[in-house]
Amino acid sequence: MSNDIAYPVFRTTDLALALSTARRLMEFGRCEYSEVSVYAEFRSVTEVRRVAKELPEAWFRGQAEYEEFHGVPWDEQPPLVVGVQEPGLPADPAAYEGRLPVECGLSELPVGSIEDAFTAAIGTNVGWINWEMLSWPDAPESGFQGEFKHAAVTLLFNARTRELDEPAEDHTVLVHVRSASVDGRQLREPYAYWLAEQVGLTVIGPGQRL
Repeated sequence: MSNDIAYPVFRTTDLALALSTARRLMEFGRCEYSEVSVYAEFRSVTEVRRVAKELPEAWFRGQAEYEEFHGVPWDEQPPLVVGVQEPGLPADPAAYEGRLPVECGLSELPVGSIEDAFTAAIGTNVGWINWEMLSWPDAPESGFQGEFKHAAVTLLFNARTRELDEPAEDHTVLVHVRSASVDGRQLREPYAYWLAEQVGLTVIGPGQRL
């Protein structure tokens, strides 16, 4: 089993520039099977409702403890816990007590179908766009074979880590490659540099693993 590692290659407070830069890198590896997923976290009911109106196709799910509904049939659990789209969101603010932050996401969509709307809706909330199933080319002059399984680009909104645990006032673009570590050294880190350089970028920080 192999894992990926993602390197930051660009950072800016300009939301439109962050998206266009991430797209430029993504297009370098885009192929017919490429797809996109989005995810965000909202810490207020107001933001959940606002974004739901802007992204009615998105799914929203609140927090819950496993023991809270242990043994309770799925269809008897609160809709917000199971996951709902905009029409199914609770109208009573009390229904959100203990459920924040509410998560929002859409997965495995065609490239170009959600990115603009999601970026316009994100506001100051943390989240990401992830383009995956890309195809990085060979770099024979650098001695690296191409990559498919772990070829991806992520745009982090208002955060600097993939875990979204470091809120920030800027946005970061990450390039993903296969993780291959020997004695703590990432053997494919130079390949990440090479990929970034192909679109005029460079690695600006340490790799991130989940």
